Amino acid sequence: MPDFLPRTDLQSLIDALRGAGYRCIGPQVRDSAIVYDTLEEVDALPWGITDQQAPGHYRLGRGEDRRCFAWATGPQALKPLVFRPREILWRAARHADGTIAFSDATQQREPVAVIGARACDLAALYVQDKHFLQDAYIDPCYRAAREALFLVAVHCTHPAATCFCASTGDGPRATYGFDLALAEVEEGYLVESLSAKGRTLVGGLPTRPADAAEQRASDDAIEAAAARQTRSLPSRNLRHALFANLHHPRWQQVAERCLACANCTSVCPTCFCSSESEVPTLDGARTEHLRAWDSCFTQGHSYISGWTIRANLAQRYRQWLTHKLGSWHDQYGRSGCVGCGRCITWCPVGIDITEEAETICGRAAAR
Repeated sequence: MPDFLPRTDLQSLIDALRGAGYRCIGPQVRDSAIVYDTLEEVDALPWGITDQQAPGHYRLGRGEDRRCFAWATGPQALKPLVFRPREILWRAARHADGTIAFSDATQQREPVAVIGARACDLAALYVQDKHFLQDAYIDPCYRAAREALFLVAVHCTHPAATCFCASTGDGPRATYGFDLALAEVEEGYLVESLSAKGRTLVGGLPTRPADAAEQRASDDAIEAAAARQTRSLPSRNLRHALFANLHHPRWQQVAERCLACANCTSVCPTCFCSSESEVPTLDGARTEHLRAWDSCFTQGHSYISGWTIRANLAQRYRQWLTHKLGSWHDQYGRSGCVGCGRCITWCPVGIDITEEAETICGRAAAR
């Protein structure tokens, strides 16, 4: 049975994390959206705030009760904390004798505790780990940030109309990848510990054992959240169906709507495309090698040896969808989609990945 933390004592969780040396990050309202930012006081959380999402649509509203996690997802996930939008990988300096010295720019990262991570984002972090921490090919910048992370998950009870994590098997209940998990009920939070760090932290909080009624209320809310999801993918593995339909007319039809703005890949919690560049000083004596987020929707992403491999939008959208829902199974043993629905919400023209996948694959054929 989990512990129970009264709502009036939620500040004690923030204080305990800060006391343990973490910079707390939590959801807050900024610029008409719920985003992650430094969190010191519980009053900064989005109390009573709800969200309305639809294809190409995101609005905040106010709910009937004063809960702080009664919303689905904002535009951010955990990705920016571990795979930074822009970071220096190494530096080089030219000495007076003409020799060049290289230095690693990887630094020890500040310990960060994130409050409010959703199940879909924990699943996405698992996929990112599979990419950046593979065997001998470990990314040192990612590893440094990942090892400094303490994760407080929150089971999702208020899915958006664009959510479909139940169909991908990634939510709405968080089952792995966290240190602590919170389930928000009427009077407070059920607290579950999964790691040694989590159990140590809970030991210092003013909790009591949760009772059966509180556990039942939590379970019912999570199950209801899954039942309310109306979108879904045709299957959890669309590899064969997608590659059997590489010439489907829908690729061109969706390309006629797509703006190639890369909003979908920016908000996607699993996309990891990047570009690298050199930024030299004016005198040419030193340079920094930068990595920045990129997207398979940009023309430059597939530019190789004087020509662009995927020259039109139909080819770029096909690359994105067949990789994420298809060939990721070969690379990482699962789909690259966790059902968060962000790409649907933040697409300016409302392209819906679930609709496109079903149209191209066919629901019956994909099973």
